[in-house]
Amino acid sequence: MGEIVLPRRMFLWCMAVIYLTAFVSLYVQIPGLYGNEGLLPARWQLRYSGKPLVEQLLSSPTLLWLGPRLGLDTHTAMELLCLIGAALSLAATLVEAFRDSVVFFCLWVLYLSMYEVGQVFLYFQWDNLLLETGFLCILVAPLTLIRGSRGVREHDRVTFWLIRWLLFRLMFASGVVKLTSRCPTWWGLTALTYHYETQCIPTPLAWFAHQLPVWWQKLSVVGAFVIEIAVPFLFFSPLRRLRLGAFYLQVLLQVLIILSGNYNFFNLLTVTLCLSLLDDRHVYFWLRKAYKTDNGNDDSKLWSWLCYLLELVVWALVIVGTVISFDLQLDTVKKGISSRTAFTYHQFNLFLKTVTIPSIWIGVLSLTWEMVTSLFRCACVSGFFKRFWGTVQWTVFAGAAASMFAVSLVPFTFIEYDSNSRLWPGVRQAYEMVDRYQVVNSYGLFRRMTGVGGRPEVVIEGSSDGVTWTEIEFMYKPGNLSASPPMLTPHQPRLDWQMWFAALGPNTQSPWFTSLMYRLLQGKRDVIELIQSDVSQYPFHQQPPAYLRAHRYRYWFTESKRVHSGNISHSFPERWWRRVYDEEFYPIVHLGNSFLEGMLNQYGLKDKSPPRRLSNTTVAQAVRWVRSQVRGVPAHTLIWTLIACSATFCLVQGLRHKNKDVEKPSDAHKATATDRTENAADGSSSDHHEKSDEQQADEEDDKEADSEDEVEEEGEEENEVDEEDEDEERIEKR
Repeated sequence: MGEIVLPRRMFLWCMAVIYLTAFVSLYVQIPGLYGNEGLLPARWQLRYSGKPLVEQLLSSPTLLWLGPRLGLDTHTAMELLCLIGAALSLAATLVEAFRDSVVFFCLWVLYLSMYEVGQVFLYFQWDNLLLETGFLCILVAPLTLIRGSRGVREHDRVTFWLIRWLLFRLMFASGVVKLTSRCPTWWGLTALTYHYETQCIPTPLAWFAHQLPVWWQKLSVVGAFVIEIAVPFLFFSPLRRLRLGAFYLQVLLQVLIILSGNYNFFNLLTVTLCLSLLDDRHVYFWLRKAYKTDNGNDDSKLWSWLCYLLELVVWALVIVGTVISFDLQLDTVKKGISSRTAFTYHQFNLFLKTVTIPSIWIGVLSLTWEMVTSLFRCACVSGFFKRFWGTVQWTVFAGAAASMFAVSLVPFTFIEYDSNSRLWPGVRQAYEMVDRYQVVNSYGLFRRMTGVGGRPEVVIEGSSDGVTWTEIEFMYKPGNLSASPPMLTPHQPRLDWQMWFAALGPNTQSPWFTSLMYRLLQGKRDVIELIQSDVSQYPFHQQPPAYLRAHRYRYWFTESKRVHSGNISHSFPERWWRRVYDEEFYPIVHLGNSFLEGMLNQYGLKDKSPPRRLSNTTVAQAVRWVRSQVRGVPAHTLIWTLIACSATFCLVQGLRHKNKDVEKPSDAHKATATDRTENAADGSSSDHHEKSDEQQADEEDDKEADSEDEVEEEGEEENEVDEEDEDEERIEKR
């Protein structure tokens, strides 16, 4: 694999943006979810028993234990940690020096602190994925703040490889679990005929995708299986064009998911992981810049043709295997391509047992190759001290990478029991030690398709007299039949997501729903803002409802209608949704209702402790002031504003840097031309002037790095990104 300087820098910048998104999205929702009058107050998760701080951190690793020592309640401390995380990630987005190992360690600790008290609203796979990727960033990022350099280290290829291994585990497991779950929609290739309308929060494009013919939906499922199960093995291919093909296929899948569904920062994070498949050469191709290599054009034509032939064979095998496995045939009657699953569950299990252990050995060989090449790079560094220090660093980080790889095998082999049972017991013990820190996790998205008989949706209704009922419409989730689905990526409205899960079962499976009804009856503004950020849009904003109830409906997308205007035909929805009443989800309740009181006591949701006084420290007042400035602003608007401003700032900085690079060579050419003219005019000068001219020429040579001494210095600092720009200037001067 070629140099990974630019993909690594792109990866760290994207991770800073994703952290910014995650912290801001969560910060906006903290008062309603975890505040003292929220749905699940965070202070209930922290029992201050007078134990030493170290024991408290070991029992629950969260910085919120420090709140009382700072004079802050748990709610205020949680907001403060979120603001610190947002500020650090914003700084890392804007300034490259802050994309540092220490900064990423702080971001990981801050998000883990939120996760520990987040309860059901933070227990999503993308939260686990962010924590695992964030931990790997600590190994990938440079020590800029300490070492004062953004240079690439010889072992960076080893640590960056862990990102590729994580991407493989994520995609391969996500494809496998769809078939091991025995879900009839995945085996029948009909999952996408339900997915677009039954996913948590669809986009407007999901309605149009739902109207596509069934044969196309089934073919899309086949494509998803190929991209998630077969293509990930190409991540470790020694042929770069195979890796690039795998990169574009993965990005294509993620972009299509982003367009059709609101899955917060998850798909953006997956695309960020895909950057581990790139190299500098391909990034230069994107930038339309010439990539300078040391090999020149000495590559054997025979070897190039053999590589092309091997790549064609691999893609041909993928295509032929797909055609055979899913019995793809042209259907002239329906003018499409028919498909069906041509293998059995038993055959797929045999396949899984066959490839799981070999896939681990492929990872071992790939990681070993990266370690060996990195060690060779360390040995080639000039200077004994730098060579020794580079070797020490390689030893530490190679050991860390090997440990991370070994521990990750435990959750990876959860997909196949026999392979998991063959793992060394010491690896399992190590996994149990780090499991609570979310350093490695198991994944498996869209395991089963829900809502086959119609999308279940809970609709809450309120009344002031118990006779006239008004539906309480949420800002994002489906409710109003005429309301267009929103586009809110990368924000995740966590209450709306849990409302989707609550609709899949009885209310007893979602204890927090009782807390929601209780807070709405009390008229708590923080909870109301989870439903409508503009409180004036809430139907009971002037006075809380006296009664509440909830019903479950079945929702479907409406069918498209064709409207002909001359020779033009287009489809559009008069209404986006249609629905049918299903059953009562929650009975009529009011404050003091025996059923409501019983449920609150049963789940421990009624706070019996006296209300706590607000902290009046300077920090607490500053946190409350920030809250007052963003109150009422939709979270997705706030997030996209920050991302747009950050991207614009980085773009302007990049253009300024590029202009400086263009101006410096032109100034150097002018200076050289002037010197040559002066030398020609002073050709008959004395020996003293000739010696002076020679000294000037020597100085020019020193500036242009033609001396062997500066070549050695470049060899010592060849991994620093800033030195690369200076090298290009010197080449242009020559």
